Amino acid sequence: MFKAEKEGAIMLNAFVLIVFMVVIGALIGGVTNTLAIKMLFRPYKAYYIGRFKVPFTPGLIPKRRKELAEQLGNMVVDHLITPESLQKKIMNEEFQRDVTQWLKEETEPVFNSEKTVNEWLELLQIPVSSEVLNQWLKDWIEEKVSRAKLEYSAKRIEEALPEKWQEKIEAAIPQLVDLIAGRAESYFTSPEGKAKVKVMIDDFLKERGTLGNFLGMFLGNTSVADKVQPEIVKFIKHEGTQEILHNLLRKEWAKLKLMKIEDVIDKLPEEDMMSQLHISLIKIVNIDGHLSKSLSHWLSPHQHSFTETLLPKWVGKGTILLANKIPNLMTKLHLQKIVQEQVESFSVARLEELVLGISRREFKMITYLGALLGGVIGLIQSIFVMVFT
Repeated sequence: MFKAEKEGAIMLNAFVLIVFMVVIGALIGGVTNTLAIKMLFRPYKAYYIGRFKVPFTPGLIPKRRKELAEQLGNMVVDHLITPESLQKKIMNEEFQRDVTQWLKEETEPVFNSEKTVNEWLELLQIPVSSEVLNQWLKDWIEEKVSRAKLEYSAKRIEEALPEKWQEKIEAAIPQLVDLIAGRAESYFTSPEGKAKVKVMIDDFLKERGTLGNFLGMFLGNTSVADKVQPEIVKFIKHEGTQEILHNLLRKEWAKLKLMKIEDVIDKLPEEDMMSQLHISLIKIVNIDGHLSKSLSHWLSPHQHSFTETLLPKWVGKGTILLANKIPNLMTKLHLQKIVQEQVESFSVARLEELVLGISRREFKMITYLGALLGGVIGLIQSIFVMVFT
């Protein structure tokens, strides 16, 4: 019985020793790792005893803060945000689809906007209005006319006009003769033409005095007009008359071709023509009317073709262009320096918060691992103690 009690006491002592050493080892391992983690950041600044700096102050990261910022900058540029990774992301089809969809959503309110073009110009602070555009149109016309005058005024018409135009004009002379003859015939066969012939005969007879009055009374004005009017029509329809008119137009055209353009211009009311031309163009173009319409009036008919055809093509070409420019763009942005300056601007407490926010769980695992290893070492030590004592 005494022997059993003695063995029980020995076993109890051994168990207590093992538990004690395991607990002590675990505490030492856990506290050591916790302290090591804390010493990465703390203390934030160096402490001195007289002229001597206290060892391990400041912590590792505050001490190497500049080197850390530089290395982080290098890491971001060399391994994280590289030109190749950005190019790969930009050229990704899914990314392009997302960009296209986003642009569709952003441009839809513009296509369906009920604001007028004038309101949009004012909203975007673009200094364009109907008055400005009309003035620009007037200046453009005057510039074109002045340039044409300067270039062609010393030339003859036949030199200025293209040969095709001259051939067309010459070919149109017979048609013009037929047109003049047809219009003259229609006029003199109409009631208005007959009345005009009668008035002309009356005037003719009056100018002849007594003889004219005698002839008028003898023949009768109406009968004379009825007899003269068919003869006028026959004269107009006669081939000789048309040949005379044809030759006359050809001669006039030949004279006109030899005239200098400046001579023709001098005979024209240039200011009135320019003013009328400007007024006519303003009416035709109708800038004020176009600017007063809603933006949707102009854009909505083209929305489908823009969003389904043009926009995807533009996004594709834009991403290719952007991808080609990325290396040069990143060089000009100096991302490494930006990251370095940003990290250097953080306080040490902020850096600690950032690192612990990312790696708090891992640091806890390191602490638990230190405690576990300390406990295992304490267990092994307790076994050695019991074996060799």
